[in-house]
Amino acid sequence: MQASEEERDVAAREAQRVGALIVGTGFAGLGMAIRLKQAGIDDFVVLERADDVGGTWRDNSYPGCMCDVPSHLYSFSFAPKPDWTCTYPAQGEIWTYLRDCAEAFGVMPHIRFNSALREARWDADTSLWRVESERGSFLARFLVLGVGPLSDPKTPDLPGLKGFSGTVFHSARWRHDHDLRGERVAVVGTGASAIQFVPQIQPKVAHLDLFQRTPAWVLPHPNRDLTRAEQWLSRTLPAAQRVRRAGIYVGREWFILGFAYNPRLMTIAERAARKHLERQVPDPELRARLTPEYRIGCKRILISNDYYPSLTRPNVDVVTAGIREVRQRSVVDTDGVERAVDTIIFGTGFRVTDPPSAAAVRGASGASLADVWRGSPQAYLGTSIAGFPNMFFLAGPNTGLGHTSVVYMIESQINYVMDCFRAMRRSGAAVLDVKQSAQDAYNAAVQERMKSTVWSTGGCASWYIDANGRNSTLWPTFTFAFRRRAARFDPAAYTLAPAAGAAAAAA
Repeated sequence: MQASEEERDVAAREAQRVGALIVGTGFAGLGMAIRLKQAGIDDFVVLERADDVGGTWRDNSYPGCMCDVPSHLYSFSFAPKPDWTCTYPAQGEIWTYLRDCAEAFGVMPHIRFNSALREARWDADTSLWRVESERGSFLARFLVLGVGPLSDPKTPDLPGLKGFSGTVFHSARWRHDHDLRGERVAVVGTGASAIQFVPQIQPKVAHLDLFQRTPAWVLPHPNRDLTRAEQWLSRTLPAAQRVRRAGIYVGREWFILGFAYNPRLMTIAERAARKHLERQVPDPELRARLTPEYRIGCKRILISNDYYPSLTRPNVDVVTAGIREVRQRSVVDTDGVERAVDTIIFGTGFRVTDPPSAAAVRGASGASLADVWRGSPQAYLGTSIAGFPNMFFLAGPNTGLGHTSVVYMIESQINYVMDCFRAMRRSGAAVLDVKQSAQDAYNAAVQERMKSTVWSTGGCASWYIDANGRNSTLWPTFTFAFRRRAARFDPAAYTLAPAAGAAAAAA
């Protein structure tokens, strides 16, 4: 329910005034906060809806959770971690890393925990953002959204689900208090989360029905333990770790040639995935059910050494029929087969293109982000949105990646935001808003570049695509091209203006 004008006025009188208000404490929110601290700026607050930092890597604590980007690249460039235990980091290690960064850079005192964003509204009369959280009100000159695309789970609205008498949860809200031993479990979804937790729970459950809508391409996982010698070298010779990070970055950047420039190159990876499947699944009937019919890379490529073997066990059935309905203690598929179930686990992804936060943020016209986007998120450089002055969206539209570390993109955006601040100080402007024409031209160019990518030509439906059939999720070329574009604030794309009303008087 929206607050009345009178309620907002009362809240404004009681609000804490800050220079910048950041929402979220994942890589995006913490990265922005750290850069502000490094620049000597302390006038900011970070809102966090949970009781600890970490974002995606706090919430996704399901068994087997780990990152599919190498450790030395999946970290802030300004905060290398020399003692990663593996070449690919596990969830707990990334979460600890983010906690350590928040402490080491002095960000923790700025964070307001258990303070979910309720509403953020641009007030043109004062040139300030009025922000309501669960534990206080704020007036902020700048609003930075670092909520992340993988923060709000998506659960299908299955017929009869509310009448199910067993246990139901999403992998991003794992029920660690619920013992799965000896249970009959239905897992819905076969994406990046499911291929990690299914092998972990399979030996414990009495029976597991895996409901697969579309099979995934799976490659062997190259993870290994990092030796003490490697950790020692990174610790005593930081330049060696920087060289290793650069090598990983360059190596993964080459992947974009197949993803975005010549999808036929993906047949090399496809052959490797087929061989991996043949080695691990001897049963030809099961292997056929697990073989995708779309080009590899169209959906996110998955890596695992234990997913396929877990599906060959006697207590597992891979169900390719859809779900017709859920009954009190069973699931009925579209073939009419009823399967007894004690627990349902959804591995069905996140609300990437329709984030709930979009409905809570209202710009200069009074319309929300959700109203403006109408199912297709758009921004300039994935960062600024026309009609939402002094607001920046980190890990925003078309900044996601299918081949390398999103932290690189987030840092590129943060650099851009910091240059925006510097440009505003130089010009004396207090309000900044990207021009609609600049945003439209930018997004038209992104979508034109998207046409020849594997995500558009690969023959699949994926979570990269929004409700209007548009890929509003991924960046369609080399990441260094994005960084070059975001290296400096471009004033021609923006309208810069002085403060208005009370803000001008206060200044």
